[in-house]
Amino acid sequence: MEVKKKNTDVILEVKNIKKHFDLSTSKLTKNKRVLRAVDRVDLEIIKGETLGIVGESGCGKSTLGNVIVDLLSPTEGEVNFEKQNVHTLPKKDKRKMRKNIQMIFQDPFSSLNPRMKVFDIIAEPLKTHQVQSGKALKKEVEHLLDVVGLDKSMASRFPHEFSGGQRQRIGIARAIALKPKLIVCDEPTSALDVSIQSQILNLLKELQNEFDLTFMFIGHGLSAVKFISDRIAVMYLGKIVEVADKGRLFDETMHPYTDALLKSIPISNPNERGMENKVNIKGEIPNPENPPTGCPFHTRCPIAQDKCKEIVPRLDTRKEGHQVACHYPLR
Repeated sequence: MEVKKKNTDVILEVKNIKKHFDLSTSKLTKNKRVLRAVDRVDLEIIKGETLGIVGESGCGKSTLGNVIVDLLSPTEGEVNFEKQNVHTLPKKDKRKMRKNIQMIFQDPFSSLNPRMKVFDIIAEPLKTHQVQSGKALKKEVEHLLDVVGLDKSMASRFPHEFSGGQRQRIGIARAIALKPKLIVCDEPTSALDVSIQSQILNLLKELQNEFDLTFMFIGHGLSAVKFISDRIAVMYLGKIVEVADKGRLFDETMHPYTDALLKSIPISNPNERGMENKVNIKGEIPNPENPPTGCPFHTRCPIAQDKCKEIVPRLDTRKEGHQVACHYPLR
């Protein structure tokens, strides 16, 4: 039997991306207030995989996703999609590129225009990029509704007539309408009930196989990220601190922050509760306007030493693609 080779084609490369926001109330202010939402991030996404991005709220996950899809311009660095910098492309080429990078938004209520019917919402990207029109457009919209588990009769309704889960299915139909190569999923299940979350995750997996999609899945719920991802990158205070295949990340955790995140997952088996070895994280997340020197996690890390306070650790590969930014990794 022929062994299927693992795909190693890089579809998206993030190089030294920084996104800083100027919070100064006046341009004349001497001491500028700068929020470092994303601070020197390097990532690669392999064609056909799902790369999960996980971390606490405010760590820069969504900002990174917005930079990748060109909703925000980076302060510094490059985002290369199929070896082309998405932020420096000429207007004509950027329009073509946008057909191949789409986004599923976090809030299914605010991401759909309340004044547009479902048909127009899903048809809009097809019209904008002049893909289809007339009867073919109507047929394609009905097909997309069917693909995401909705009846074609729903095309004539407005968003307010649907539940949260149904609205997110409409958002997914819009995202896949142009048959993109990469979809950034910005916490697409966080606003939904638990039972609906699993349905949406299963739908995304089915669509990935059917349409040969690549996903960047942003989330803070580790269970959902583990279920859908092939690899997981952990963010803390605007930086990537660990990247690995999901099995290796959960079984051979190297960064103390990742270890604390994993051990914060609730135990479903009542007989095992209280047996887990908890890691105590001290204090609150530092202010991204004034991040700590050295390792950004050292102010809360239970094993931090003097070196951690002075030198920023590099994101180095330790073994078999497992990357960690820590002076004293757990393994």
